[in-house]
Amino acid sequence: MENAPPAEPAKPAEAAPQPYSVGTAPEKPKSEWRDLASFLVKLALIVFVVRSFIFSPFSIPSESMMPRLLIGDYLFITKWNYGYSRHSLPWSLPLIPGRIFGSTPERGDVVVFKAPPTDNTDWIKRVIGLPGDSVQMVHGQIILNGKPVPKQRIAQFVLPLTPNFGRCPTASQSMDAEGNVTCSIPRFRETLPNGKTYDVLDLGLRPQDDTGVYTVPAGHVFLMGDNRDNSTDSRFSHEEGGIEFVPLENIEGKAVVSFWSTDGNANWFLPWTWFTAARWSRIGEGF
Repeated sequence: MENAPPAEPAKPAEAAPQPYSVGTAPEKPKSEWRDLASFLVKLALIVFVVRSFIFSPFSIPSESMMPRLLIGDYLFITKWNYGYSRHSLPWSLPLIPGRIFGSTPERGDVVVFKAPPTDNTDWIKRVIGLPGDSVQMVHGQIILNGKPVPKQRIAQFVLPLTPNFGRCPTASQSMDAEGNVTCSIPRFRETLPNGKTYDVLDLGLRPQDDTGVYTVPAGHVFLMGDNRDNSTDSRFSHEEGGIEFVPLENIEGKAVVSFWSTDGNANWFLPWTWFTAARWSRIGEGF
């Protein structure tokens, strides 16, 4: 019987395959700060685009547009209605030359604009005169293109005295059923030639209630506040603090809806007062 051949020596075990191929570097751990910075840049870009070209919030700083708008009202304006200019962008960045996709507002539109002559402050007024129109005030009534704008006396405008409306311009003060001191102001309804109606306040004859004839130049509009005796508008020269004729490219957008309103009684450190100070009936009002 022949001897069996000697057994072959055992082969060493093969090394386990590497998780990545030769020459590929291991994945670097992600930086949370880098991801956060990227998110914030994208968010800022979205906000910039939305505020510049779609809609933007605006708060009411004065009584010039009473009774429709009160101090403490917050509203949205749409940005596409009249075209775009550098004033459509935050801080009026000079990225848009002139005015693009431009169109003319309608009489009666409520618009937010950069107030001449400085063009650095946002104001809100109502469009009364368009390019080529003649506008005059005679005894407190608008004469538009030679024809009086109908002005009808309606019920008094009654508003409680609050931190956002603390001074009554008339002597007509009374107490309501809830014990609040209220102010009563004469109110009228105007109707423009295109059928647009809106309410105005008028305390009586003032120097600005009788004016010369204003002829609106091309590319401009004539704007007025609804609170006729408390509005520095196109009736006044720049030397008087007014805005004269407003260039169309200064218009930022059209007021469309109120989304919040407060009477000024809220305290930031008392969250429940954010709700008790809200004027709920004014929220959601359109124009």
